[in-house]
Amino acid sequence: MRQRHVFGQVLALESIVAGLVFFVVLAVLGYALVKRRAGRRVAVSQRNERLRLEAYYVGVLAAFAVFLVAWTAWQNHREHQVADPPPLRVDVTGFQWCWTFTYPQTAERRSVSGDCRGDDLPTLVVPTGRPVELRLTSRDVIHSLWVPALRYKMDAFPDHVNTFTLTMDREGRWLGKCAEFCGDLHYRMHFWIKAVSPEEYDRWLQSGSGPGAAA
Repeated sequence: MRQRHVFGQVLALESIVAGLVFFVVLAVLGYALVKRRAGRRVAVSQRNERLRLEAYYVGVLAAFAVFLVAWTAWQNHREHQVADPPPLRVDVTGFQWCWTFTYPQTAERRSVSGDCRGDDLPTLVVPTGRPVELRLTSRDVIHSLWVPALRYKMDAFPDHVNTFTLTMDREGRWLGKCAEFCGDLHYRMHFWIKAVSPEEYDRWLQSGSGPGAAA
């Protein structure tokens, strides 16, 4: 899945940069402690400032900051590239305390929902290999659609639509949750996302039953 792959790349690079900066700072601190440890008679510098050293320091920090911002923006662009061909559409509505997934491109505007009690979890069915645009909104308060294993997360606001496009590269089923505290039963606001073959997905849409009927 592109989202998970991009997230992994960004996290790995930023972790390396953070680790490098940490060890450089630690090394400089250790050198200063050893050089000026108690018992060594080191003359105190009479200079109030070192403009060249400070300029190098600011330049290095600026270069790291520009690089990280540019890299993150580029990866974000990769993650949200416009799909070709146009993606399938699924309308996602969060409410206290469950989800509704609507497929407006079907003749009867198919909808899958539940009450998120026990095993009654709604299932978002998507095909593999096809881009799917999720359009998120909320019926009442702020919710957040989150699939931890796939690194997908986006907020759902009342009277507003957020969108993102995903493409599943393999079949499977993953548990999703609400990641924004939304009331007493927030903890049970779970759902399934299930990726099936394009042929099975088309049969499911036409039949009105199948893998999205229940968890």
